[in-house]
Amino acid sequence: MNMKEKVVISGVILGKVPSKSNSYKVVTIKGHGSITKSEEMKSYESGFYLQCRHRGVNIKGFFSIKIDAFFPSQRQDLDGSLKAILDCFQKCEVIKNDRSCVDIHARKFIDKENPRIEYLIEEL
Repeated sequence: MNMKEKVVISGVILGKVPSKSNSYKVVTIKGHGSITKSEEMKSYESGFYLQCRHRGVNIKGFFSIKIDAFFPSQRQDLDGSLKAILDCFQKCEVIKNDRSCVDIHARKFIDKENPRIEYLIEEL
């Protein structure tokens, strides 16, 4: 029997994760309101992409993710950052679609000198 091996990946992405809820701003383009990403979010996404060692893995099925998020202060919400992180993994094609995430374990820590995320993604 030819069983496909489950994909298990882990790594670290340096930088402060912006909260998804504060990462968009309303702008006016030709008299109409539009939503655009903040410069902070654009910068984080770019840095995430460059640091991500698992671009193109493209997990298509259900997956579990464990995240340890290290923030520079207590101010930031963990839950607001999770969507931004999953979106970055999707943009890097580590995962096909974040709706396939069926299990999340997330912890929040404070590290003023070295904000980052440490992650483990396991295909189920």
